[in-house]
This record gives sequence, C-alpha cells and structure tokens, in this order.
Amino acid sequence: MSTDSMSSSPSYPLADLCVLADLPPRTVRYYVQIGLVDRPEGETRAARYGSTQLEQLLLIKKWTAAGLALDRIRELLRGEPAQVPPRARAIGSVEVRSHLMVADGVDVVIEPGRAGLSPEQVRQFINGVMAVFAQVSGGDVAPTDESNSKQ
Repeated sequence: MSTDSMSSSPSYPLADLCVLADLPPRTVRYYVQIGLVDRPEGETRAARYGSTQLEQLLLIKKWTAAGLALDRIRELLRGEPAQVPPRARAIGSVEVRSHLMVADGVDVVIEPGRAGLSPEQVRQFINGVMAVFAQVSGGDVAPTDESNSKQ
C-alpha cells in the first residue's frame, strides 16, 4: 500500500466501513462483487476502503430505502441522467399533475415528473401558455405570477 495514495483520504478496514455505513459486511462484499461499489485497495483482510466507497454505500442505502432497484442505482452511480422510465398506468397508481385553467374551456394538464420539468420550468411553461393564449384570443388573461397581478 502506498503512503501517498492513503495520506490525503481516510482509509477503513471492512469492519469500520460497515459501522460507518450501518451495513453488514456481507452486503458490502456483495455490492463490491456486482460492481456497485469500487473495489478496495488490497485483498482479503488487508483490504482498505476509502471515502469514495463510503459515499457510494450511503447513496446505495438511501436509494434502496426509497425503493430503487440495484440496476437503477448502478445507472445513477455512473452519473447517467435520472430519467423516469415510462410506466404503464396501473389501477391504484398515484400521479402528481398540475392542472392549469387557461380560460373557460381551455385546460392544460402537466405531469412534471414524466415531462422531466423542474418547478421553475413548469412556471415558465405556464407563463408562456398564458401569454400565447392572450395573444391568440386577443383578450386579457389573468397573470399567473403574483408579482404581475394588479387586477
């Protein structure tokens, strides 16, 4: 083990890493085996884990608690975009939607998660829809931004 590679970051034996991550050694070894966690420096009992492995384990623990599959966690750890895969709608499923009433008879339904829109992007979209409707209808439409509401 080289001293320069270990001097700048902490180094833990498996037992200490398991205490810090609050995971059993068997689980940590499994995650290393399937490639979710980077391999330690050294082999067997001399293996040393660093802050990178600890961070990976904490993220895996958080995401498994949230219900993510290990394959999805692997994608997230690799830095792949967190796109929501399309799912068939099932009876009893819950979806979050924003319902925008533009005018009497004109409604827009937005599912931000499926559309991949941030809250700021949803606000921009709503303001854009309202502006376009006002332009094509030739009428005034109540502003959606509190800072513009003077009516």
